[in-house]
Formats: sequence, structure tokens, C-alpha cells
Amino acid sequence: MRTVAGRIVLKRDMGKLKFLVIRDRSADVQLVCNERDAEPAAFQLLDEVDLGDIVGATGRVGTTKKGELSLFVQRLAILSKALRPWPEKWHGLRDPDLQQRRRYLQLATDLDSRRIVEARARTLNAFRTYLDGQGFVEVETPVLHGTAGGAIARPFVTHHRALDVDLNLRIALELYLKRLLIGGLERVYEIGRNFRNEGIDRDHNPEFTMLEVYQAYVDYETMMELGMGLVRAAAQAVRGSLRFSYQGREMDLEGEWPRVTVLGSVSEATGEEVTLDRPDLAKIAERNGIDVHPTWGPGKIVLELFEKLVEHDLWSPTFVCDFPREVSPLARPHRSEPGVVEHFDLVMAGMEIIPAYSELSDPDEQRASFEIQAEARRKGEEETHPVDEDFLLALEHGMPPAGGLGLGVDRLLMILADAPSIRDVILFPHLRPEEGRDD
Repeated sequence: MRTVAGRIVLKRDMGKLKFLVIRDRSADVQLVCNERDAEPAAFQLLDEVDLGDIVGATGRVGTTKKGELSLFVQRLAILSKALRPWPEKWHGLRDPDLQQRRRYLQLATDLDSRRIVEARARTLNAFRTYLDGQGFVEVETPVLHGTAGGAIARPFVTHHRALDVDLNLRIALELYLKRLLIGGLERVYEIGRNFRNEGIDRDHNPEFTMLEVYQAYVDYETMMELGMGLVRAAAQAVRGSLRFSYQGREMDLEGEWPRVTVLGSVSEATGEEVTLDRPDLAKIAERNGIDVHPTWGPGKIVLELFEKLVEHDLWSPTFVCDFPREVSPLARPHRSEPGVVEHFDLVMAGMEIIPAYSELSDPDEQRASFEIQAEARRKGEEETHPVDEDFLLALEHGMPPAGGLGLGVDRLLMILADAPSIRDVILFPHLRPEEGRDD
């Protein structure tokens, strides 16, 4: 005798012979309920079970006349009753909006949807295996920050009643991980949730997962190799290959990944040489259909040109290097190119997957970069990096030269799982409130 349990996904009534198909996390199994074999109470209970109910059954294992492996039921119990109707087994939950709002129904009725869960688990395991093998240490840092730093984004603000202070849900992991470099932990990483009070679209969700990695005594060249290794490790874990299809188009992660510069790629896209000291950058933007805010400096205008004219056309993995200092306040000034910093973005399928820097470790230079941001805020630019005095205090104790990167886990998962939207790879994405539904 064997006992099984699961959710009913199919029910067929043939009078004195009834069939149920139940599902657990591993597979479906057929229950054959014959009036001759089942206890009277168990057979009567079949009139009360519905699709979606969770049942337990005890009986003998055998095969039907058609050769189907089944459990021939002797005893049956309802373990949990579904009070609302479930989607029909063969068609499942087809409404894309409902798939995201009621993910539990999609996961229960569409076994293929569970591959997203498995892909995320394999990806995170690949990251940890790769980094642990190179001597990195996984750490945890605070989610509640006094100053929202490490990125240029609008935070969610909450209030701590006991301390009577406002706190921010973190927008990045960066600044506390750098404090650990100062503390002598020379190779650290964290996989954690970030929160940004911003819009929702194909590749943005207010709550998302980041991997951030910091290594002392290296620069952004080393981060390129590290980032490439992480992406390839995840691809092998999820797709089993460095060549695969994403949204009907080949993604090739083999070979050397090309490098371009921000200014060089913008110059090519506009058909004229773009430099940070050109006085007519706003006019160049306008000629290319980009509205320029009066508070924007040259670096911000160039960044807008890049994002609107270049980024979305980069399909294969590409390192976009050397961003304007104005828009990258935490990166080290470039050792040979004035006005830019040693910052690269890895772009794939038109999305930024990894930003990485040669980290700025000089406290005076860091304060100067923060002041550039503060001046932009005084002129009306809302999304700027605040002056973080506590972080500056830590830097004044000496941070080793370092490289760091952040990897957007959800965006990479979109590519690895062949999902068109970030909402498809986040189990419970944020959505607009439902209106008018009564089902």
C-alpha cells in the first residue's frame, strides 16, 4: 500500500469508476477510484471533491488496461478544500495580467512556468560557486539606510518610531560593501534586494535583485573579466551553452566581447564628433529628438544621447566604457581621458546588465564628486547622489584602490529564461491595483 497527496488537476466520472489526476511538486499521478475496491466512505467523498482540492489517498500501485501507472484508491481524504474555482487543466491561466497577479495559480496549473524559479536558483548558485571559488566572501549589509546612496535614484522613505528618524530602503548595496573594504575584507559580495521609487516598464521594477562584488587592488579592467565570467557561468547553468536564442534572436556569449566608449558611440550615432566641451550639446540632442532639461550639464546630455540613440541597439554583450564624471560620482577619474571616469556598463539585448567602476577611494575627490551632484540638485535636478558624510568619514580612514560591479539579476534572468519582461521573472511583481474584477 502506498499513500500520496496532491492537488486535483483533472476529474473524470464514469459512474462506478472515477479518475482523479493529482499533482505535487514533482509530477502528476492518476488515482483510480473503483466502487468495488474503495472503502464506502472514500467513494462517497468523490462527489464532494473538485478541481483544486488537495487530497490524500492510500491504495495499491498498478497499471490500468491502457498501461497507465496509477494508484488504485482504497482510502481518500480531503486535506484542503478550494473554495474558489481553479483554471481548467489543459488551458491553464492564459491571461498575462492574471499570471502575474496570481502567480500561485500559474505555477500550479502550468508546470513550464516553474522553470523561472529553477532558472533563478541555478543562476544564484552559479554566482556563489564562481565567486566563492575565487576567494570572495558573501556578506549581508543593512536594508535601511540613513542616506540613500550608491546610485542615482529616488528612494522609498519610511520612519523608525523608536529612533524617531526617517530611513530609506536601500537603492544600492555599494557604500556598505566599500566600508568592508576599508575594514580589510578585500573580496566581498552580496546578493540582495534593492528598492527604487521609480517607474515600471519592461526592464524596471521598484523592487529587484542585485549582485554586487568588490575587490581590492584591481580596477575596472579586472571587473570586465569578472563580469564576463559571472554571466557565462549563469548561462551554462541555465541554458547549458554560451549560444542560445533570446526572443527569436541569437545571443552569443563566446569569444571576446567588444568595447566601445560612450562618446565614441554617441558620435557614431549622431554622425558628428561629440565631446563634453562642445557648447552646442543641447542643440545636438534636439536635432536627434531628445528634449533637454535646463538643469542638465554636458555629461547628462551625453548620457541621454547614449541611452536614446545607442543603448537599445546593442544586442550582443558589449562593454560601454568611460562615462562622464558628472553622471558617475562614485567612479575614479580616468587615468588618461579628462572629463570621464573609469566606468563601464555591460549591455546585452539593449539593457544595462552590469555597471562597474574603478572605485573612487580618494575622500577629497569623492567629496568633489558629491558637490557636483549637490549643485545639480540646487539647480532643480531631482535624481542626484546626496552628500554622504558618514561614507566620507569612512573613506578618510583609507580605502584601498578597488574595482566593483553590480549585476542586475532579474534582467540577466530575462535573457537566460527567454522572458520578454522583467515581470515574468519576478515571482510577485508590483502592478497597478486591479479594477473591476470580481473573479
